[in-house]
Amino acid sequence: MDERKMSEAWRMFRIQSELVDGIEKLAKLGQAVSIYGSARTKEGSFYYQQAQELGRLLASNNLAVISGGGPGIMEAVNRGAYPEAGASVGLNISLADDEPNNLYQDLSLSFRYFFVRKFMFVKYAVGFVIFPGGFGTLDELFEALTLVQTEKVGAFPIVLVGEEYWGGLYGWMQQTMQWEGCVDKKDLELLQIVGSAEQATKIILDHTASIKAIPGSPVV
Repeated sequence: MDERKMSEAWRMFRIQSELVDGIEKLAKLGQAVSIYGSARTKEGSFYYQQAQELGRLLASNNLAVISGGGPGIMEAVNRGAYPEAGASVGLNISLADDEPNNLYQDLSLSFRYFFVRKFMFVKYAVGFVIFPGGFGTLDELFEALTLVQTEKVGAFPIVLVGEEYWGGLYGWMQQTMQWEGCVDKKDLELLQIVGSAEQATKIILDHTASIKAIPGSPVV
C-alpha cells in the first residue's frame, strides 16, 4: 500500500474513533439542547447575556446544554448552564486559528472532523436554539432544517433568537424562496423566531413535555 492510501486508511480509523468516543460519552446525557452562535460575540453584550440566561434556564430544568465549546455565544451558554443541574457540554473543534475552549464545561470533547461533530450536535437534541452568528452558524441552522424537513430526524423545535438579526433572512425566504416555489409554507413553519431566552426556553420545555423519547436521534 502506497503512502497516500495508507494515510486514507488511517483517516478512516480516526473518524471511527471520534464517532465511538462521542457516542459513548454523550449517550448518558438524556435530553439535550444544542445551541449555536458567533464566537465573536462579546461578554456583556445583549446576545451574550441572553445566551447565558438560556443556558441557565435550560440546565435548571435538567436539560443538558450542548455548545461548540468556544468563546462568544458558546461560552455564554456553557457559563449559564455550568452551576445548574443539567450538564454543560462543549463539542470543541480543532481550527487553524486555535480558538480557545471556554472554561465552563462539565464535559468537553474535541473533534478533528466537522461532520462528526455536527452528527453529535443532532443525535441527542430535543431542540436547536440559534443566536446571531456567521457562516458556521448558518451552516448548522440549514443542516438542522434539512434533516427535519426530510424526516431524517424526528421533528424538534428550531428556534432563532434575535428578531432584528434573523428577520431579514426569514423575509427573504418568504419573499424569494417561497415565491419561486423552492420551499413552501410548511417548510418555513419549522422555524420560530423569538426575542428572548425566556421565549426560547418555553418553546423547548413545551416540546420536551410532549415527548417520551429523544426525537433527534437519526432515523438512518
